[in-house]
Amino acid sequence: MKKSNYKFEFEVYDSINDLPETDAKLLAKARKTAETAYAPYSHFFVGAAAILKNGKTVTGTNQENASYPVSICAERSLLSSASALYPEVAVETMAISYHNHNNNAISNRPISPCGMCRQSLVEYEGRWKNPIRLILSGIDGKVYVISKASHLLPLSFTSEDLK
Repeated sequence: MKKSNYKFEFEVYDSINDLPETDAKLLAKARKTAETAYAPYSHFFVGAAAILKNGKTVTGTNQENASYPVSICAERSLLSSASALYPEVAVETMAISYHNHNNNAISNRPISPCGMCRQSLVEYEGRWKNPIRLILSGIDGKVYVISKASHLLPLSFTSEDLK
């Protein structure tokens, strides 16, 4: 038997004010975009904003449905829009933020994409042969910067497994 391990490093910033200007603007866009989410059931508004390799910015929000499995997360909403508008253009960096509108809830810590979004992010990294850098934060507070989305899904299932 052989043991193995997996670990990765990421950057932690105390606030949006400590980020480089381009990252701070993208995160501010994600925070603003979160307020346009359609979240009448969970009241958990998520927004994502991405810079593409062509310099364009694309956004996405969570879109809930009374039939919960029909809902879509902000990250996948963004990836779908980006690939429909610019099918051959990779996402370079995606910022993800949220605002929890439930009673007395706080929104001051980074959240991470759900498992389905992690799988989608890995798929798009492979499709574009380009890592997707992630900026994760709440409506305020600490910010995490992860160099590539695939760090969040070790041992992922990819197109290589289908060959």
